[in-house]
Amino acid sequence: MRIIDKIYIDGSFVAPHGEELFDLFNPAKGEVIGKVRLGDAEDARRAIAAAKRAFPSFSQTSKEERIALLTRLHDSVLAKAEALTEATIEEYGAPVSRASWATRYAADCFLNAAKTLEHYEFTRRIGSAEVLMEPLGVVGLITPWNNDYGFICNKLATAIAAGCTAVIKPSEMSALQTQILTECLHDAGLPADVFNIVNGRGDVVGAELSSHPDIAKISFTGSTAVGKAILRAGAETMKRVTLELGGKSPTLVLDDADFAEAIPHVIAAGFANSGQACIAGTRVLVPESRAAEFNAMLKAAVENIKVGDPRDPATAIGPIVSQKQYERVQRYIQLGIQDGATVLVGGEGRPDDMESGYFVKPTAFTDVTNDMTIAREEIFGPVLCVLTYRSEEEAISIANDTVYGLQAYVISSDPGRARAVASRIVAGRVMINGFHNEPMAPFGGFKQSGIGREYGVFGLEAYLEPKSVIAAT
Repeated sequence: MRIIDKIYIDGSFVAPHGEELFDLFNPAKGEVIGKVRLGDAEDARRAIAAAKRAFPSFSQTSKEERIALLTRLHDSVLAKAEALTEATIEEYGAPVSRASWATRYAADCFLNAAKTLEHYEFTRRIGSAEVLMEPLGVVGLITPWNNDYGFICNKLATAIAAGCTAVIKPSEMSALQTQILTECLHDAGLPADVFNIVNGRGDVVGAELSSHPDIAKISFTGSTAVGKAILRAGAETMKRVTLELGGKSPTLVLDDADFAEAIPHVIAAGFANSGQACIAGTRVLVPESRAAEFNAMLKAAVENIKVGDPRDPATAIGPIVSQKQYERVQRYIQLGIQDGATVLVGGEGRPDDMESGYFVKPTAFTDVTNDMTIAREEIFGPVLCVLTYRSEEEAISIANDTVYGLQAYVISSDPGRARAVASRIVAGRVMINGFHNEPMAPFGGFKQSGIGREYGVFGLEAYLEPKSVIAAT
């Protein structure tokens, strides 16, 4: 039984003022493996005060100094890659292939920020004005459990590149991963107070960050409901916000697609991160005239997906993160059946050979209409909804008929046609013929999928404020 009883403030691991103990689980076994002592509002205020003390000097550091810090952070995270990967498998249940990728991604966030910073001009001339891009101040970074240290590293890297100091509120469900990452960040030797990390509940520590007058900006990744609460709380002090929220991403399989090539793309997009991804392509749109062919191939492919021990290299889908999340996914599967959708593959309960752990059968529904609950709401599990369309125009209409707009996927044998369709999809990112990533391109959502963008120059400027200096000529 591991006990995490420290938070990180003022460059040191310290005991929190908060006393609540929170259980940590191994989701593959459904067993308690540790406890974390949670910080409270007083701890959040201590961390904010520390970051505020550090801001005046850190905001004046040079581009070269920040690049050096980012490089050290990258090296420190890589130095404990094995421990981070192991914690992700044990505490989150990520398959080893996913966990190994997550560690590399987290480390690379610092190099990507350094690359952006290297070519960024903080001073520019516009007419008779000199425009200075200045760091906002102390930022609150609130991260979810589905890629704990990846989100922390991306947000912190961007804040440091901008010259901001930070208070980080990670998910309390990811405390083992956070502890190892905090050790990595500490080993990089940043100036004290530049970053502070407080484990705690969102409605306690997160709420304090969202309302505190000394926090200039909140960057939050998580549910749309919580994002709205943060926006409301931050309005009182006019906080800048970046909100990367929920999604119900469409995957448009056009009628000219080669299904043998399309199906692997559909599965990769829909079941990414065991389905626990805001970008998951869970609404699969297929031409009505070819639906029977598509469904037969999809069923065969899903039946061959290995669900199980996350340490097995052959495992593609691990457990859901918690009992609560498992029950949530089961409720949505039941709702789909009640609303008249047909279970093509998968369905309720655990896979047949599993008696414990939070494992969900990879599931695909057919006979789904876009007004059904399972087609409207984010399930956050390995559940696909197959919808049909009769024309390209109808496909685009269905794809855009959602309150979300985070990501979308288009699959076609004609790249030009795919690009034309992509241009009409209301989403922050559209992937064509595959599951791709460009870490320097902006990431974020339209509509209720969020506000603002992360990554690259767009992400950096979300932590900066322009000041115009105009002198007499």
